[in-house]
Amino acid sequence: MTMTRLRFMALAASLSLGVALAAGGLPQSAAAAADRAVKIGLILPITGPFASTGAEELAGVKQYMADHGKTVAGRTIELVVKDDTGSPNETKRIAQELVTSGGVNVLMGFGLTPLAFATAPIATQAKVPMVVTAAATSSVTEKSPYIVRTSFVTPQGAYTMGDWAAKNGMKSAVTLVTDYAPGIEEQDWFVKAFETGGGKVVEQLKVPLKNPDFAPFLQRVADDKPDAVFVFVPAGVGAQFMKQFRERGLDKSGIRLIGTGDIVDDQFLNSMGDVALGVVTARDYTAAHDSEINRKFVKAFEAANDGMRPNFMAVGGYDGMALVYHALEKTKGDASGPKLIEAMKGLSWESPRGPISIDPKTRDIVQNIYINKVEKKDGQLYSVTMDTVKAVKDPAKAAK
Repeated sequence: MTMTRLRFMALAASLSLGVALAAGGLPQSAAAAADRAVKIGLILPITGPFASTGAEELAGVKQYMADHGKTVAGRTIELVVKDDTGSPNETKRIAQELVTSGGVNVLMGFGLTPLAFATAPIATQAKVPMVVTAAATSSVTEKSPYIVRTSFVTPQGAYTMGDWAAKNGMKSAVTLVTDYAPGIEEQDWFVKAFETGGGKVVEQLKVPLKNPDFAPFLQRVADDKPDAVFVFVPAGVGAQFMKQFRERGLDKSGIRLIGTGDIVDDQFLNSMGDVALGVVTARDYTAAHDSEINRKFVKAFEAANDGMRPNFMAVGGYDGMALVYHALEKTKGDASGPKLIEAMKGLSWESPRGPISIDPKTRDIVQNIYINKVEKKDGQLYSVTMDTVKAVKDPAKAAK
């Protein structure tokens, strides 16, 4: 069992203990506050192949509560943490249970797009806000009028990366993406931007989501000899990809490795070694983001999580909680679903990743997208920002 998973399970256990204590022998004043608790059902992959996503998400949620307290607008915030193991059927079952017998006011989490898709009808039927802090396929927010997203949208990074590559000397590229909805979307929007800018995509490769073996696909990249290979894999899989990229000798082939931030996930970047140096990615957050609020966030996060570095998933969870807190302040503590959703539309605030807002029409996040290059700073690897594209909306929805 990995240390990441152990840390995650310890975090979840501490939350469960806190909830149990709240239900037991509290002083009368505390019990009265608990009666007015706003329950948030946090559904994450605690175990299974995507447990690293759950670890960062939960830590981000807890960090926001540590920074801002557990009450807002006179209401106590109560977390109910559930493990869906990355299974859509399990996610759906848990969500149904939480809104029927669990009494939750908000559903949150959803580590992968299929998990969000499975839950959307439940949110609609129950009129419970569903805050998506991870799943990134563009169409997620269209599945229910009760969905709001605080993570990112795959076209934001893919289109920005394609445009940057075409403008920076890359004439040919191969795409290599995980074969599920976000991967296909990343591929399509990179191709659109890259070819609009004058580049040519010579081959489009798709790797299975389960038990991926990148070696045969990397051999095809080597045979194609493009200027660049654009890569998208789910968060947590980037380390495996980078290992095989190095083993095939592609780090010395002259083919530039570009992609979205998943391939140089901050949680694992240091362990990848120098093969990651020079990799250029487009993403909404990096732990090296240069702002005072982020420096404080990173310091507190690492101190609370045995040195684990926050990544874009952690910030998605952090801002998911920020969204709920800000909405409750706006409703003066009214946690009814329709009022919370209306309050969330158009909200804006300063995040560790920079200025963000919720598009009132699409309920999707609007944010800066940063072009980052992996460099070594003080003996550690970081994705350091070279350029910023400000206030990026979802290009897919803008095109409709």
